[in-house]
Amino acid sequence: MRKLPTTLATMTAFLLATVASGACGNAYADDPVLQTEESDIIKLSPVTDHRILVQDAVGHHAKDGRVYVVDADKGKLLGMVQAAYNGNVVQDPKGRAFYVGETVWSRGNRGDRADLLASYDPQTLEIVNDHLLPGRALVTPKKNDLTISSDGSRVYVYDMVPTNAVHVIDTASHKLSLNVDLPGCALTYPWGNAGFTSICADGSLANVSLNAGKADVTHTKPFFDPEKDAVFEHSPTRRTDGKTWFISYSGLVYPTALSAQTKIDTAWSIQEAAGMKAAPAADSPFTVTWRPGGWQLSALHYATGHLFVAMHQGTFWTHKTAGTEVWELDVATHKLIRRIKLPKPSSMVGVTQDAKPLMFTSDEAGDLFIWDATTGKMLRKMPHLGDDLYFTVALGE
Repeated sequence: MRKLPTTLATMTAFLLATVASGACGNAYADDPVLQTEESDIIKLSPVTDHRILVQDAVGHHAKDGRVYVVDADKGKLLGMVQAAYNGNVVQDPKGRAFYVGETVWSRGNRGDRADLLASYDPQTLEIVNDHLLPGRALVTPKKNDLTISSDGSRVYVYDMVPTNAVHVIDTASHKLSLNVDLPGCALTYPWGNAGFTSICADGSLANVSLNAGKADVTHTKPFFDPEKDAVFEHSPTRRTDGKTWFISYSGLVYPTALSAQTKIDTAWSIQEAAGMKAAPAADSPFTVTWRPGGWQLSALHYATGHLFVAMHQGTFWTHKTAGTEVWELDVATHKLIRRIKLPKPSSMVGVTQDAKPLMFTSDEAGDLFIWDATTGKMLRKMPHLGDDLYFTVALGE
């Protein structure tokens, strides 16, 4: 009789034993009874001063833009919502909601276009309302594309379709209350609850007063030369009273009190505040010195009047270059408080508005760095929070 190979013999014995055991009563256990799944929604804790929103444009595939909800005290990601395409986000001043402006197409990348303003519950991250807009500007995310009044009653949406305009949305009714045409002007800088200001191509400002469903527009004289030394759109505004510090490419700071009759004070130099020579403008474009640059390159702590600006060394047309340092300046005394060296260049600076403020920077890898804004010391880092971290939004900002 021919012998089976050892391996085959072993397998045969195992199968025979299995069959034999199966013949002897209950060899197999009964199938488990599965419980019915129940879905629920976990609620986040109420919004705090150090719970921030972080805008990620995801530039390499902007359809996938998103907004992260971050606990900055723990360096912990709490949640995320979509913000596509080239979306924008703004938060209610008291943290009762946050709003995302975004654009979608019925067939993904084509078809019918829909411009939307989504209202989110800040604790469940559910959409409370999805308002269809007349349009919105499809430009890279800027804080001043989408802003809110001091009491949270109005959201201002900047649009360029078919001309420059601002759509005023009533947050109580979620309805469009007004369209304001602003030819040659762009973006919104709110002042209190009375209106907003836009910046114009000739170096002037357009002031829009809102009253009884009407918009009255006044204009300032040009205060900067957009060809020689333009100002950054990302200059910080204190929304409660409209005080704004417009920062120019060369590093001039224009203190401005926005209103129906906006007043612009004499400019002062960031470099002179640091004991240096003022940086030249476009008439001397190859001079290398410290200059402001980046994307959301500045932030203001309202209570102290401390201005945080991303700075780098470069020539005049390097205004998009990320900062290697953050300079903290006193806007009342026009003096430099400290220079904060960054571990990685950052195109973003953010700050919270509480008595113990935090500062935020980022890098090309999408890391978020969290700093003690009072001491200038780094506290923690969130590695690769996203792809393109453009700016942060804090409570009361």
